[in-house]
Amino acid sequence: MPDPRPHLGEPLALDLLNTRWIEHAPQDLLTDVTGLHTWLASAGLTDRATADEATLNAVLTARTAIYDVVVHASPAGLNDVLEHGRVRRALTASGPADLVDVPEQAWLPGWLAADNLLELLRTAPDRIRQCAHPECVLFFYDTSKNGTRRWHSMATCGNRTKAARHYARKP
Repeated sequence: MPDPRPHLGEPLALDLLNTRWIEHAPQDLLTDVTGLHTWLASAGLTDRATADEATLNAVLTARTAIYDVVVHASPAGLNDVLEHGRVRRALTASGPADLVDVPEQAWLPGWLAADNLLELLRTAPDRIRQCAHPECVLFFYDTSKNGTRRWHSMATCGNRTKAARHYARKP
């Protein structure tokens, strides 16, 4: 099944948040294992994770935890997700390496998304944004030069907002 979401390509943590969107009504890609498989494929994780009920439950837990941090600045749930894995440092034949160690395979995708959120928070927390369109629930990482991006997509939400302002000014 092709990924039906209107906005792809964000960092893993925000991509997981964007598995919920509004298109005529609220949509959720992660209502079943088929949707999970679609997200895993889109995120490039099918070779590292299995689309099953245990993974779906873990990913949903991670999505809620990430949402709580991004929207409410509440870290408890994220820390619970992060407890399921760690980064192990090792010296390998190719040099020093950070190796992800998540003993319960079902937690790997959610743990990776939670870890990605930590990296986003570490580097530029003010660049994590929710689309400014009042009817949009999507998130993005602002990579614009001056950091003033407001919409997940100028072509959709930005254009709708500007068109609405234009028609509101017309007599």
